Amino acid sequence: MPVLPPEPPSTEAAGAEAPKRPAEKPPNRLLSPLRETGKLFSLAATVSREVFRRPFQVREFIEQFWFVASVTILPAALVSIPFGAVIALQVGSLTQQLGAQSFTGGASVLAVIQQASPIIVALLISGAAGSAICADLGSRKIREELDAMEVMGVSPIQRLVVPRVLATMLVAVLLNGLVSVVGTLGGYFFNVILQHGTPGAYLASFSALAQLPDLYISEVKALIFGFIAGIVAAYRGLNPRGGPKGVGDAVNQSVVITFMLLFFVNTVLTAIYLQIVPAKGS
Repeated sequence: MPVLPPEPPSTEAAGAEAPKRPAEKPPNRLLSPLRETGKLFSLAATVSREVFRRPFQVREFIEQFWFVASVTILPAALVSIPFGAVIALQVGSLTQQLGAQSFTGGASVLAVIQQASPIIVALLISGAAGSAICADLGSRKIREELDAMEVMGVSPIQRLVVPRVLATMLVAVLLNGLVSVVGTLGGYFFNVILQHGTPGAYLASFSALAQLPDLYISEVKALIFGFIAGIVAAYRGLNPRGGPKGVGDAVNQSVVITFMLLFFVNTVLTAIYLQIVPAKGS
């Protein structure tokens, strides 16, 4: 008798035996910012730990320090002059209306030292140095250099990110002193020359209102702002999306995110400082 071929299984039986795949859940766009924020804080904690790991990359740190300083010193000095002038002119006009022109110097200098100088330094470091750091790390990422370093047992965080973050912090602190001096001199020139103020009253009001903690909080702000600028630039550089175009988008995102964080942190630090440190003479 001829052997009949086996009948193919019915579609119903095949459908019943096939395992059912769970439906894929669409990504929750509301939780995405929270995940990104958590990863950013995780990178900040990792960098803080890797600072104390040996060997420290001294050569990389010196190169990055020189690069960050070279691209920010001249723009910071040029920006601080009109910034100090605008503050001096605005404060001088207001004090004239209130009949307190003798306090023009102290008010304008305090505004420059406490607020303007750290903000100028942070914005320039983020816009000039931070964007370059983000582009450098992003290009290394898409060329798979960072993956190759991990395969060889080299930590990209300790080798590349830590020297860049420390360089931005140190340059921010040093540059803050330069911007404070240049901004104060610019405000003095415009107040005394253009608004016909007296040099003695300008300096006397400054010594009467200013105190040493004002300089301390300015340097602390610059240090924290430099850390934020370096961390955000490194985070976006380590996580680009979409090849070379993604690197360009990451650079833009790092600058915008840093600006928003800087103004928020500046508000918090200023509020804490005003609550802890009493005003001089109070």
